[in-house]
Amino acid sequence: MAIALGIALQKEDIDFEDYFVFGELGLDGVVKDTAMIFPLVLSLAKKPIKVVVPLESLSKVQKIPNINIVAVQTLSEAITFFKTKKMPSHQPIPFSFPYLEADGEKYYYDPSYPLDFSEVKGQEVAKRAALVAAAGCHNLLMEGSPGCGKSMIAKRLRYILPPMSMQEILEMAKMAALDGKEPSFTPLRSYRSPHHSSTKASIFGGGSSGARPGEVAMAHKGILFFDELPHFAKSVLEALREPLQDHKVLISRVHSKVEYETTFLFVAAQNPCPCGNLLDNEKECRCTELEIKRYKNRLSEPLLDRIDLYVQMAPMRADDSATYTSQQMHEMVLQAFLMQKGRRQRRLNGKLKEQEIERYCILDDVADSILQQARDKFSLSHRSLANIKKVARTIADLEQKEIIEKQHILEALSYRRRTVAP
Repeated sequence: MAIALGIALQKEDIDFEDYFVFGELGLDGVVKDTAMIFPLVLSLAKKPIKVVVPLESLSKVQKIPNINIVAVQTLSEAITFFKTKKMPSHQPIPFSFPYLEADGEKYYYDPSYPLDFSEVKGQEVAKRAALVAAAGCHNLLMEGSPGCGKSMIAKRLRYILPPMSMQEILEMAKMAALDGKEPSFTPLRSYRSPHHSSTKASIFGGGSSGARPGEVAMAHKGILFFDELPHFAKSVLEALREPLQDHKVLISRVHSKVEYETTFLFVAAQNPCPCGNLLDNEKECRCTELEIKRYKNRLSEPLLDRIDLYVQMAPMRADDSATYTSQQMHEMVLQAFLMQKGRRQRRLNGKLKEQEIERYCILDDVADSILQQARDKFSLSHRSLANIKKVARTIADLEQKEIIEKQHILEALSYRRRTVAP
């Protein structure tokens, strides 16, 4: 349609006013929708724009914020519009979600909680770790017997995550469009949970004809949950180290090389042993020491070193009760988010770079002394020290503290992974 308009209006004195024109033109003059119109308009929506699209595309394109739309059914209608500018424009569907404002930018969130933490009985330590993980986007590993609530916590994390800027919402919508799905344009972050039998290509992306995004790329700005972590293929677990560390994944093919961003919250769950009863007070573990050791050794130290929070789940008890609701936890996350944005952080605490850790993770003298003692006692690596500082920074933000204090460091140290079973 753009080419036809250029030919039809070449002798006219018309100001096109920076309109973007999309549409496939049929021989009968009807303007048709194509599969690429939606992602193309989506990629332009970082700032307010004006577009002319086929009437067939209106229902999809109208969901994209920041655009002024003129929908036409035929080429003659498009010509008439540019000559007269009298055809009504269609405004985007209003974005009516609540938001927080920080540093001159709006961050939207969804206040609905279809899955609520009030349904998780007991597991106070695990729920506290989940709150810290959500507030700072820290990777989380939960270990416990079957049925103790690992998957319940992981599924509810999605609804208490920090708010999203419009740019982040558009990024997530673009990934959904690449996956062949219709984006919802909501500030509810994505949740991907591949099965442990999934292939490496399905998780990291690939394909013989083109580099399609996998589960890791689709989890961008959201949660990637691996249940039964040790049962994933060794090649998958080792390949996971790059997106966890560098927050990107590169897919190379003969005719194409595509890089996807992978800034996500990694959540994993595992049993303490192959039969799952090692930590159970009532059931007897049927595993030998060799089987348990082989099971644990499926997870390498470099991979585990990239996980900030480790929680050993408590056995279920009859008198367990609920404490926090998702709404209460989300409110705490939002306050911690404002603390982070108040320091003009571009990233959440769990994704801070090295120089940013030194700038934002400031410890008082007592906390610094405790951290140095822990480094000497436990032979902590440089990455482990950085992870502890980032977790302590989030705990301090949840308590609205500018400086990291003793209790924040002690709690962060309590989430370290134990190297031996208790």
